[in-house]
Formats: sequence, structure tokens, C-alpha cells
Amino acid sequence: MKFIHAADIHLDSPLTGLSAYADAPVEILRTATRDAFTNLVTEAIEQQVDFMVIAGDLYDGTWKDHNTGIYFCSQMGRLKKSGIPVYLLFGNHDAENVMTKELQLPDNVFPFKTGKAHTFYIKHLNAALHGRSFKEQKTTENLVIGYPAPVPGMFNIGVLHTALEGNSAHATYAPCSLDELHAKGYQYWALGHVHEYQKWQGASTVVFPGNLQGRHIREIGPRGAVIVTADESGVQKVERLFVDVLRWHSLQADVTGCNTMADVVRTVGKELEALVENSSSTRPMAVRITLIGKTFAHGDLFGLEPQLRAEVLALAAALGNERLWIEKVKVNTAAVDDGEAVNARADALSDLQDFLEAAETDQDFLKKLQEELLGLVNKAPLELQAAVPYFKAIRDGDLGGLVREVRPGLVSHLAKAE
Repeated sequence: MKFIHAADIHLDSPLTGLSAYADAPVEILRTATRDAFTNLVTEAIEQQVDFMVIAGDLYDGTWKDHNTGIYFCSQMGRLKKSGIPVYLLFGNHDAENVMTKELQLPDNVFPFKTGKAHTFYIKHLNAALHGRSFKEQKTTENLVIGYPAPVPGMFNIGVLHTALEGNSAHATYAPCSLDELHAKGYQYWALGHVHEYQKWQGASTVVFPGNLQGRHIREIGPRGAVIVTADESGVQKVERLFVDVLRWHSLQADVTGCNTMADVVRTVGKELEALVENSSSTRPMAVRITLIGKTFAHGDLFGLEPQLRAEVLALAAALGNERLWIEKVKVNTAAVDDGEAVNARADALSDLQDFLEAAETDQDFLKKLQEELLGLVNKAPLELQAAVPYFKAIRDGDLGGLVREVRPGLVSHLAKAE
């Protein structure tokens, strides 16, 4: 027996912040979740799997129109022609109370009901699939308790959308423990909800396949599903199946030895070249670059992220722009001089540094600064609101930290300009 286990497909999920970048590969990103799912269906047909399991969050929420559902039905039609059934469980994003639109599914698709856990039997494979879909998005009770006992003499698969213990980065929907899953007596647990691939061996094989396609910088690396091979003695093999069409990368560039912005750009260029050369995949890459280290160029970088990003984009274009997109360049450097040299000076620059140090705790100054900056923040477009982390600090009145962060770069920049 061979089957595919997928989850967290989030078909047609909205992509936020892209309009802030005129050079973003919008067409690739807009259709990425569909293209990845099409690849998954193609793999299922070519590998002649016996069935497919989708463990929740097929959709990202209710559809804007019926096109999302029509697309899914068309892909299910491809599987039907190849005799491949699909066992579909709904999670928090496509729970019954979230979806306001629906279409009749092809007869090779078997959705798990919401009232209580129930079982689908595949008699010619001697397999039993147990599952329960979410009725409410905020399903916070432990659903495992209500799952039926394993069917003797059959290969038992539990299908569950759950945060599982220890996954604090994910909302605690249908929480349960790993011990509870092993104790149930099933041979395999097909889980969904956690977007990172994880696998545990024990009394049961427990797997999160991860999401099908990375949608932002917090979902880096290869993405896809798993293909499971089993026989009467149990699970024989669990293999990852990569179907993503664009891959996100987070790249740190240490610019400690750089004296100028030009040096920084050259260092970033070498890191990008290494990334492209060491990548075994031909998929397009979306890269966020973070500059780290103490550098004499710190002052040059102050407030110049857009110019720096333009320089890096030119490097990416030279390396092959069709494969490489720079999502963002973040400056997280520090000045080589901690301020002692400026303090030793008896001039306006040292006075400015003293003023900024005192300003970090001057509540009257910080309040006035907040009032001045709020006018700018409130007029900024939505994309900029999400892209600039300082905006939240300004709204929250956390101006002391903002002044503290800005001071070294500003003083270093002015000292170098002088």
C-alpha cells in the first residue's frame, strides 16, 4: 500500500505586502499554492498511489468566489480518472462555520464529518481511516479522546488537525500529546496544522508533512507532502515529496570587515553567489538578507535600506534574476566604536550623543516625538505599515528603544560625513 499524506495547502491564500515591491514575482507568488497542489496531484498519478489524505486547511478560509472550489474539483477529477480516492479532513482555516460557499465534490472525495470521529474503510487494502473535521474554527478540545479504537487486523490511520504539545508557534487547536497518539494503537497518524515537517517513531508513526508551499519568509526551505509505503507488518517507509514552486531563504551576511557600503554590497554578492551555486534545486528563490556584525560601514547603512536593496537587486539580476528575488534587506549591524571616541570629543557631535542618550529616558521629549511621528505613521499606506517595524513602537509609545537603536547609526553617519 502506498499513499500520500498532505496538509495545510491553503489554496489561494492571500499574499500580503507584495505591492510594496514593484519587482516582486507577483504571478509566481499569486499562483504558487495552486501550482504546488497541481504538482502534488501529478506526483500521485505518476507514482500510482492507492489514495491521498489531506489533514486539514485545504482552503485558507471562505472563497472570494467559486473559482477556488472549481479548481480543486478539477484536480480531484484528474485523480478520479486514475482511480485515486481522497480522504479529506477540514481544519481551523476551512472549518464548517468558516466556509460560506461550497460545491458538490467529485465522488472520489470522502470528507470526514464534524459531529464525531468516524471511519472510512478501504477493504481491498485492509485499511481503516479514522478522523473528525472541525465544526468550529476555534476547536480547542482534545479530539483524540473520541477517536474509535483501532480495527483489529487492519492498517489503522488516524487523521487529525492538531497543534500537538510543544508547538507554541501555532494556535492550540485540538491539543493532544504524543503519548496519547501512540496509546491509541493506530499504525499511522496523519497530522496537519503545524507547517514544519516533523516525524516521530514509536508505537505509531506520527507525521506532520508541513505545508505544501512556503508563502512568506517565516516558511523557509523545501515544502511538500509525504509518501508512505506500508504493508501488513506496518509502516515501511516515509519519504518527503517536494512540490513547492518557489523557495524562501533567510541569508545572514557578516559584514564585520567592511568599511564602506561598497564593501558591504561586495560581501553580500559573494553570499548570494554561494547560495545559488550550492542550491541543488532549480526553483526560484525568494531571499531575505540580514546584515550582521560590527562594522565601520554602520553609519553609511543608517536609513539607507532602500538604496542598499537596490544595489543588492542589481547583483541578483547579474546572477540570474529569473531565479532570484530579494524580498528584503535588513540592517542589524552595530558601530565598531561604542561611542567612547565621540564622547572624548568636545564638539557638537559629542553634545548630540549626550542629548540622545538623555533623550532615551526623557518622557516629555519622547511624548512630543511620538506626537510628531504619529502624523507620518497614520498617513503611511497599509503595505508600509506592515513593513516598517518602528511603526508599532511609535504607536505603542516605545520611543526610548527607538532612540536607543537609532543613536549609534546616526552619530556614526554624521561622524563619517564630517
